[in-house]
Amino acid sequence: MAIHRRKSTIWLTAAAAAMAVVAGGAAVVAISSSDGSALADGADKSLFVDITKVKPNVKKPRAENDATTGTFTVDCGRNENGHFNPDNFIAQPGVRNGAEHLHDYVGNLSTNADSNNKSLQAAGTTCKNGDKSAYFWPVVRIVDEEPDEAAPPAEQAPPKKDDKAQQDKDKAAKEAAQLECPDVASLLPEDVPDAAQPEIDRELENLEKVTAEAEKRLEQIKAQDRDNIIVGPTRNKRAAILDRMMLAFSRLGQQAPDLNPAAACAVKDKAAGEKGLDNGGENADAAQAEGTENKKNKNNPEENGNNELEGNEGKIQRPAVVDLTFRGSPTGKVTAMPKFLRVLYGDAKAGQNGPKNAKASWTCTGFEDKVLMDKYPICPQGSNVKRVHDFPSCWDGKNIDSANHRDHIVFPDQNGKCKRGFKAVPQLRISLTYNIPLDVQKDGRYLVDSFPEEEHNPLTDHDDFANVMSQKIMNRLVNCVNTGKKCRE
Repeated sequence: MAIHRRKSTIWLTAAAAAMAVVAGGAAVVAISSSDGSALADGADKSLFVDITKVKPNVKKPRAENDATTGTFTVDCGRNENGHFNPDNFIAQPGVRNGAEHLHDYVGNLSTNADSNNKSLQAAGTTCKNGDKSAYFWPVVRIVDEEPDEAAPPAEQAPPKKDDKAQQDKDKAAKEAAQLECPDVASLLPEDVPDAAQPEIDRELENLEKVTAEAEKRLEQIKAQDRDNIIVGPTRNKRAAILDRMMLAFSRLGQQAPDLNPAAACAVKDKAAGEKGLDNGGENADAAQAEGTENKKNKNNPEENGNNELEGNEGKIQRPAVVDLTFRGSPTGKVTAMPKFLRVLYGDAKAGQNGPKNAKASWTCTGFEDKVLMDKYPICPQGSNVKRVHDFPSCWDGKNIDSANHRDHIVFPDQNGKCKRGFKAVPQLRISLTYNIPLDVQKDGRYLVDSFPEEEHNPLTDHDDFANVMSQKIMNRLVNCVNTGKKCRE
């Protein structure tokens, strides 16, 4: 099928024109015709900027003496299996095509509109170390100037897979009773003694097994028998494991953390209306990201085998490099993220919501530490287009989510410090590098998928993350970051 610019690149609106101002010191001038439409092939050239003409604007907080300098990098591939969909289970749970633009996924293999804690935990993963977390961002496409029936795309996405069976399976899991247990890794001290680490890892793994076995049996037990057959015995088994973990600290003369409150689990049963743990819960059907108040059921998106959506067309560009790295804090040690924590980066509706939550994330290789732009970069010869997404890293210590999906985890201040009542967790940085031909950059023919009304505004670049790491992997991550190691898995 030919790829047209007809729908996806008529960008120059009053809102876009208003943004054509000085960007990082580089004057940007809109190129338009007398009727306000974009000239030539339809690209708004004001959204593309030569990065070599932009003044350095990246400022890093000064590292204090107790800064944590370690890193933990996870290899989850480049979405070689072609996992795409226009859903967002964090911002618009249960809504097919809720994003109205295509997301690129790595990590968890089941991620779709109906994903929840249970379905994510049960799924496989593309991550080599077994991390089941969901990492996803809008795809980047290259659009053609003219229709070309004969020329095949250089980087054509695999045919769209029929995921109805998976969607139905996840929807059923969402309705089924679920066992919710308190997170343990986030209750451990920031620096587990080296001598205790092997035992702590073993017990965290045992904790996962006990909880998984109870979850599996839950569906086979009548509601009135769950407390006696599932909840009580599971609490006792978890308590024994937690006691052994606390002893591991005491034997070394260390103050043991109080892990006793994490022994008891609760049953969440949507059908019965039972309430789960007070940990922020999963997304309620009414919970939506800012700017998505007019939620609609879009179960039949206009989509074909090339993964094209109305308003988002072109050849999908698989990243040449996907780097998922967790980093420390410039002000001290970090604590573990709780399992199932949801975290957002950027704002997919920055044009409507304003720049409050939007982030400048576009750069070129070799310029990452100097320039980040809210425009599409034109890179010098030998340099590649790159997106850098630094997630918020100050957690409220309690909730895995919040009504607007932001209040429970926020960014540190300009000095890298978390506000009162919040604690530093490992900061996720997702870096995406693309081999975009130089002529395509200069012609303004690459773009990020967006909501139709956002017209591919580069300021709407965003990213989503749901932590589904095992307690053992998360503990290993924290240890690497806090001890200054460079770990790759």
